[in-house]
Amino acid sequence: QVRLVESGGGLVQAGGSLTLSCADSGRTFAVGSSVVAWFRQAPGKEHEFVAGIDRKGTTRDYSDYVKGRFAISRAEDTVYLRMNSLKPEDTAVYYCAADRSLRISPNRGRQAYDYWGQGAQVTVSE
Repeated sequence: QVRLVESGGGLVQAGGSLTLSCADSGRTFAVGSSVVAWFRQAPGKEHEFVAGIDRKGTTRDYSDYVKGRFAISRAEDTVYLRMNSLKPEDTAVYYCAADRSLRISPNRGRQAYDYWGQGAQVTVSE
């Protein structure tokens, strides 16, 4: 059974950095064999695409809000989101999601993803 688990969230001051990790605790290699994306949801707002990466790690996509500050990468069965120069508006619950379809590139729509993690809270203080 696929069970995506995010880790690495926490509280950080503005300008600081955090790295989130996404792995499959069910040991089905779902992360390693899927297109994976990070989404976030701030209080009172809709889910928002943050970044996505293809299976080989050669194609990456970033939302305009995080481009140049965040970096998505993958190693074996884990996907990472390195977040630099964090701003208070980056405060949200961050979710990783896996697309196990035949799509090659990351999609920015939530409906493209089959499996989701439980989320990791990221709070950026002033």
